[in-house]
Amino acid sequence: MDEYGRFVDWDKMDVSAQSQDTKELTCTEFQELKQLARQGYWAKNHSLRAKVYHKLISNIPCRTVTPDANVYRDIVVKIVGKRSSSSLPLPEFVDNSLVPTYCLNAEGIGAVRKIILCIANQFPDISFCPALPAVTALLLHYSKDEAECFEQVCRILACNDPSKRLIDQTFLAFESSCMTFGDLVNKYCQAAHKLMVAVSEDVLEVYSDWQRWLFGELPMAYIARVFDVFLVEGYKVLYRVALALLKFFHKVRAGQPLESDSIQQDIRAFVRDIAKSVSPERLLEKAFAIRLFSRKEIQLLQMANEKALQQKGITVKQKRQNVHLAVHAENFKSEIVSVKEMRDIWSWIPERFALCQPLLLFTTLEHGCSLSRFYSHSEGHEPTLLLIKTTAKEVCGAYLSTDWSERRRGGNKLSFFGTGECFVFRLQPEVERYEWVIIKHPELATAGAETENHSSPALSTVSSGSVPSEPSDRLSPFLSARHFNLPSKTASMFMAGSSECIIVGGGDGQALYLDADLNHGRTSHCNTFNNQPLCSETFQISVLEVWGFRD
Repeated sequence: MDEYGRFVDWDKMDVSAQSQDTKELTCTEFQELKQLARQGYWAKNHSLRAKVYHKLISNIPCRTVTPDANVYRDIVVKIVGKRSSSSLPLPEFVDNSLVPTYCLNAEGIGAVRKIILCIANQFPDISFCPALPAVTALLLHYSKDEAECFEQVCRILACNDPSKRLIDQTFLAFESSCMTFGDLVNKYCQAAHKLMVAVSEDVLEVYSDWQRWLFGELPMAYIARVFDVFLVEGYKVLYRVALALLKFFHKVRAGQPLESDSIQQDIRAFVRDIAKSVSPERLLEKAFAIRLFSRKEIQLLQMANEKALQQKGITVKQKRQNVHLAVHAENFKSEIVSVKEMRDIWSWIPERFALCQPLLLFTTLEHGCSLSRFYSHSEGHEPTLLLIKTTAKEVCGAYLSTDWSERRRGGNKLSFFGTGECFVFRLQPEVERYEWVIIKHPELATAGAETENHSSPALSTVSSGSVPSEPSDRLSPFLSARHFNLPSKTASMFMAGSSECIIVGGGDGQALYLDADLNHGRTSHCNTFNNQPLCSETFQISVLEVWGFRD
């Protein structure tokens, strides 16, 4: 059909969707390229897409010595020899990943294996790269020959721009990306996350499939559209599309029984057959409608997850049960929550801390109802988990991202601190996790603060104080300022403590206030929201526990 169609089985392609109009791409400005990629400007012209891919990839900043087409021609015969290309074994670093054919002909399917073997020869530092077969197969569609495809893949792998992440090439990078995706699902797809927790024993194992959904299960017409935007905008696009896939899965399958014994298999099957329910345009529209964190913030979150894995000594592939520690029934005992309830809470916390086990730091049953003892047992631990059971059998709590010792920075004044990773939740009578106003409903933060003014001035500060004064140059409060040694101005205010009280809250209008004797408390609920209150407006504490995180 054109000079780039050598490896394509046109009988399997939807030729009717291809336009024969002669188009050229003349723009070079990022914003214009970004819009054209999202609109699918070159999606229906095979030749134009090939030329655009070549142009975009040739502009990727690479290492000084990056293998090119001539290198491939020099080494391919030595490496492949006389072996049949269809039977060539793949390198271990692709981890027996799917090798999508993407409507390639027999020559193309064999060429993918040859190219990957030659890449393995030239990139000995790659230790884990399950996305490589799909990327190679896709780019072969838009290459004149094997050597050109080899060069394009090499340029993607050899990118040396620290701000432009493209493909994971180590298990550490891959595993931390799965943890980061889990964090994002927890924040942006709460309904789907709730379903995953209910039907899966290991939620992160489900989320570890996220790259497979894109680079394995997603049909050719869809992954090509995703790749169009990926080459312009980078790695963040992959997170967006994977989140959109999960949202659509939950929407289509909500209330229906599982079609298999595994939610993983059901999601894979849904993605494979996505054309039955969602078009490529609708998928991208959904993906870009998600108000995701900035690229820098996601990069920081990824770094935090990598650091957590490194501290655990997890840098190479190993059995998952050794990687993701659960709350073990034999060594967990709480007077407030069951093992299952604690596991539900564990599914909400940031993935880097889900690697740890719960450690009881303080309980009123053993240490008494003293706020000073509460502080002395909790300080030095970051993060912590606060659990409360009332005399009315209500159970609520909070995940607190920051060490309570931070309260001293304000001297004798009630000082606010913490990050947007904090959240409050209710377990009894119904399970509910409350998002932060500033993250989920930034436009309602002011309204929430005004409502709080009618009840407690201190509580109103939780919402109003967390609104960034300089949104243009501040990071999202989701990230921990201390973890990254960032300036103090990047921290936000979600928890407060003094010798007289503790305040935690602000999420979806919810705030929790505990008196100094740890016997009584009250909550505040913003009327702007339809959520049920955290617990009774005033309550008496039956048991209070503080849990830390043990390596």
